[in-house]
Amino acid sequence: IIRSAHSINKGYFPDLEYEEKSDFAFIEEQEPEQILAKINFLVSKGIPEKYGYDAINEIQVLAPMKKGPIGTENLNHVLQSTLNPSKNPLMRMGRRFHFGDKVMQIRNNYDKKVFNGDVGRIVKIDTVDQEVQVDFEGLTVPYDFSELDELVLAYAVSIHKYQGSECPCVVIPVHTSHFKLLYRNLLYTGITRGKKRVILIGTKKALAIAIKNNEAFLRHTGLMDKLMLSFDLSACSASVDSA
Repeated sequence: IIRSAHSINKGYFPDLEYEEKSDFAFIEEQEPEQILAKINFLVSKGIPEKYGYDAINEIQVLAPMKKGPIGTENLNHVLQSTLNPSKNPLMRMGRRFHFGDKVMQIRNNYDKKVFNGDVGRIVKIDTVDQEVQVDFEGLTVPYDFSELDELVLAYAVSIHKYQGSECPCVVIPVHTSHFKLLYRNLLYTGITRGKKRVILIGTKKALAIAIKNNEAFLRHTGLMDKLMLSFDLSACSASVDSA
């Protein structure tokens, strides 16, 4: 992880040759639907069976964007259905909550002593008292149903939201459908959230664009579109910066 992160941070394409003992891996899939299916399989079965990680507590999917087939919203929908299905979901604020769900607090709440980015698990849903309880690493916090807009599913979260947090295993989709947020600093941040294992899933073209783009402001201009169209993947054999 450290070697790959440092290579990317310096503008170099990381070594993608798979080694059994490596803690960093890249799995090539071309289409968003293929990436989604691969992530769903790896998180629910592949990684837990091979490495022994708990699918919910020890694996974190990080994505650059919210929207799209491999954005956090759809990833959460798919992963919730696979990892924690329920016949009696709680529907509130346009969101679907199940007992046992992994959730994230998305704004600071000083009264409850929970803060933006805190991740916990739903341990109680009381439809009579209209209350949900979430365990945040030993701190049980009650939420009235009217307060559930403070929570989102956290099987997949944005890289930006996960800054400052870590997880034993991190899985990151990398695809040109996220091109407006493909830049080096964000990719570096995502990779360095993994403590023991990092798996990237997507295309080499998207990975190359992210490494080459070291200017965050490009995502606010038309230059990013030109970069995506004109980038020559063969330039990745050396420093991407010198391409």
